[in-house]
Amino acid sequence: MNKRRLLFRAGTILALIAIAACMMVIGRGHTMYFDNKKLEYEGQEYDTYRRINVFVNGEQVAKLSAKDRGMATFTGQKLSFEIEVTKEKGDDPVTYAYTVKVPYGEDGIVLNLPGMIAGLPEETYTTVFVPIVTEEEAADEEIVIDDFGMTEGGEAEGGDF
Repeated sequence: MNKRRLLFRAGTILALIAIAACMMVIGRGHTMYFDNKKLEYEGQEYDTYRRINVFVNGEQVAKLSAKDRGMATFTGQKLSFEIEVTKEKGDDPVTYAYTVKVPYGEDGIVLNLPGMIAGLPEETYTTVFVPIVTEEEAADEEIVIDDFGMTEGGEAEGGDF
């Protein structure tokens, strides 16, 4: 009876670990940023396009003019999307389909679409998104004092009591 209980507990723990591992891979949310910005690679410039429309699962998630950035949020390690590109005013749009894998441990990836369309190596048009915190944002933090002279952290104002 004791062995049987131990086997069931071990099986349950293994099943929970397997579910957690699967959810970590397929259930993690990511943000993909799309840039329509000029890119320089090996001395050659890849200019912006007049208009790029980005579609994920048939839904338009970004409408980019020159020097614009759009984004899409998704779960999983791959994002499949289509882009509809208009090079110059009056041109007919051209559609491209792409699938991009997100590196493990990365939450935000920036794709330079002119570089991607030109067929450049992945490391040239893909970068990791790093938000920039300015000193103003850090200085704007407000300290709230309640009616009892306590700050948010639970410390008494004005010294020891």
